Order: sequence, then C-alpha cells, then structure tokens
Amino acid sequence: MNTRPDQPLRLGTRRSKLAMSQSGHVAEAVRAITGRPVELVEITTYGDVSRENLAQIGGTGVFVTALRDALVRGEVDFAVHSLKDLPTTQPDELVIAAMPKREDPRDALVARDGLTFEQLPDGARVGTGSPRRTAQLHAYARSLGKRIETVAIRGNVDTRIGFVRDGELDAVVLAAAGLNRIGRGDEATDLLSVDNMLPAPGQGALAVECLASDAELVAALGELDDPHTRAAVTAERVLLAALEAGCSAPVGALADLLADGEIVNEMRLRGVVGTLDGTTLVQLSTTGPVPQSYDEAMALGRELADEMLAKGAAGLMGERSL
Repeated sequence: MNTRPDQPLRLGTRRSKLAMSQSGHVAEAVRAITGRPVELVEITTYGDVSRENLAQIGGTGVFVTALRDALVRGEVDFAVHSLKDLPTTQPDELVIAAMPKREDPRDALVARDGLTFEQLPDGARVGTGSPRRTAQLHAYARSLGKRIETVAIRGNVDTRIGFVRDGELDAVVLAAAGLNRIGRGDEATDLLSVDNMLPAPGQGALAVECLASDAELVAALGELDDPHTRAAVTAERVLLAALEAGCSAPVGALADLLADGEIVNEMRLRGVVGTLDGTTLVQLSTTGPVPQSYDEAMALGRELADEMLAKGAAGLMGERSL
C-alpha cells in the first residue's frame, strides 16, 4: 500500500447503483480507519454487459473477474464484491481481507397491490433469474396449494421492479440486502422466511478483497471484518463448494447463530438443493459450536454437504428443469 497520506486508495467497484452504494459505505469506513482518501474506480464486468441468463453464462464469477484482473494489474488497490457472486475457489494472489457485518440475508418479494407471497393468486407470474429461487418458490407455492409461473428476468433493481409496476409480472424476488443498501427496503411487500426460502450462500454479505502481498492494506482492511459473519459465510460457501462438486441442482444455505439467553453458543447451518420445479427438495441442517477457526467452519459445511449428498442431493442433477 502506498503510504503517502495524500495518495488516494483506489477502490474497484461495479457500476450499478447497488454496487456503487455498497462500495461507498466501505469507502467511508476505510477512510475512517486509514485517514486516507478513497476514490471509487468504476469497472464494467462481463455480467454487466451480457444480456444472457446468468445460469446460461455460468453465473459464478461473471461479476468479479474484471475486478480481480484490475487488482492483479495494479489498477485498483482493493475491491468490494457481493459475496454471493464470488466463486468458492480463492486465487492465491488475492485475499478476502474483510467480511463486514452481514445485512439481512433474506429474499424479498415486491408484488403488485402490496401482496404477500401467500396472497398471490393461483397462476401468478413471478420474476427471478435465480434457479435457487425458482426451485424454492415452486415448492413454497405448492405447500400453499397453488401454482405459480416463474419468469426468467435480468437487470438492475429499477428494471426488475419495473416489470411489476408495468403490469408484466405480478411480483419479482430480490435480495432484501440490496434493497436496503439503496434505501428501497420499504418497497418489499413480503420478506420471505428462511423456513420457506433459504438464501444464496453468502447473500447479504460483502467481501473486501486485495492483493495478499500487500500486508499493510490487508491489516487495515481487516479492521472491517466481522468474525461471526466470516464464520457463517465460510460454512455456507464450503457447503456450496462440496455440493457443486457432486450436484448441479440449485443450492441455498444459511448459517445463523443460536443464543442461550445473551450467550451465543451454537451455529446452525441449513442447506437445500432441489429440482427447478420444486417437486423434490433435499433440505437438512446441522448444529455445532460457534466456529473459532476457518477449519472449524469448513468442517461444519462439509459435514452437512456429506449428509445432503447421502440423502440424494447428487441424484437431482439435471432433473425436472422447467
């Protein structure tokens, strides 16, 4: 890290309103820690310019590769990612120096006429570009004795909510964290319970990444790290990595802390995989002591992945697509 106090630190970020907002919050925190100015460097990623469905272009990594390339080339000093966009394999030359305190990990429904999911009419058209959401939305609807039609959509928050405002769709599903970060959380008509809709692994969390060789910057950014967030998303991402190796079905996961009174003493990890039409889900959970190390968090994720694969998760590969 250049130590000249007047030399700005360069923060690489995607150009979307959401990315700029969450990067701006991190920039303010880094300024406070380092006393250095921080400038945002806008970078266009493949995922931003491609109009293909994310599942078709291999959604993992399409929003982060350009940012990582800029880091390696020295064009930016650090970058901010939505953690759920990061591949589970970490490049040796880069390090996630901080995972700040996680936002709300839930999925949010934005529906016409202020409807909740349970109030949606039979046959409602619901927009989402996520196979994970698609599978669980169909299963949730079936549990309520109705059916929905899921419609593949892409675009920023304005575009997606616009499909509802224009009457093309009855509802869309977005990450609650994203709505909150751009000050539009009040537009959600329903926050979907994680009992019915497990989020993407790492959803609601950010990753602050820099060169592993820049020890000074790694240490400075590390002050933003939230240990509980890191433990939770590590377990979720290890689960994802293990399931990706043996199962191509959509994956949802959430690790949360369990308290006995005011004492946090356990972590529960829940995971789900399923067919796109939601007719078959493998959903399990495991509970253990709050991980005190990366290895302990990894062990929790691997344990649950092994149980899910043993219960038939691998057998869902490619089944009953819509």
